[in-house]
Amino acid sequence: QAQLVESGGGLVQAGGSLRLSCAASGRTFNSHAMGWFRQAPGKEREFVGAISWSGGSTYYVDSVKGRFTISRDNAKNTVTLQMNSLKPEDTAVYYCAAKYGAISSARREYGWWGQGTQVNVSS
Repeated sequence: QAQLVESGGGLVQAGGSLRLSCAASGRTFNSHAMGWFRQAPGKEREFVGAISWSGGSTYYVDSVKGRFTISRDNAKNTVTLQMNSLKPEDTAVYYCAAKYGAISSARREYGWWGQGTQVNVSS
């Protein structure tokens, strides 16, 4: 059974950094695009960024460009979200997800999801 498990969330002060990891098990996702989404209380789940199967292409929502970086290690079946210069508005549950084919920001296209990890940024 394919599974994605996020880790690395926690509490950090504004301006700080966190590194989230997503580990895949049960199958490899080396041919899948991987995405990160987040959901703040009372809000819909939103796209944060994604990386192509090869790692050669990335795409980010404007609000995190220049602050967040997605990378992947296909040999280890892991994806990482490095978050710098964090802001209180980045507070949310962060989810990793996988999809066949090319990068997409469309939540409905992602067929595998992790359970999420909480990120809290204090002001």
